[in-house]
Amino acid sequence: MGTTAQDVRTIALSLPDSSEKPAWGMPTFRVGGKVFAALADDDASIGVKCPKEQRAGLIAAEPQKFFVREGHDDNYAWLRVRLEAVEDAAELRAILIDSWLQAAPKRLAAAHPELADGRAGASGDAGHCGGEGDAG
Repeated sequence: MGTTAQDVRTIALSLPDSSEKPAWGMPTFRVGGKVFAALADDDASIGVKCPKEQRAGLIAAEPQKFFVREGHDDNYAWLRVRLEAVEDAAELRAILIDSWLQAAPKRLAAAHPELADGRAGASGDAGHCGGEGDAG
């Protein structure tokens, strides 16, 4: 049980047109110039895109896995994920795909329907923070 910062890097960079760029003193992963994931400086957690209205339910359901940094994430569609609590690489991939789909330009996301179809996590759920892609 648990995943690592290297797992994040491997999966994030395997997604279409993804790149890694340092920002705020930490590695960030981008698609279409937009951040879809960021490793914390201690490599113990990641931040991912997640609609604000979905965060509370995820945190309530799995507080050992999901959290927000009070005062920092309040106004952003962003959720933190503790890597040690992520079940396996399949679940991590589902989380990263959900975030990628929210950040990716619509045309790029539409060109990869296998990602939307294959984002169910290891437990068979329909993902974590669903999204339809960016308007750009």
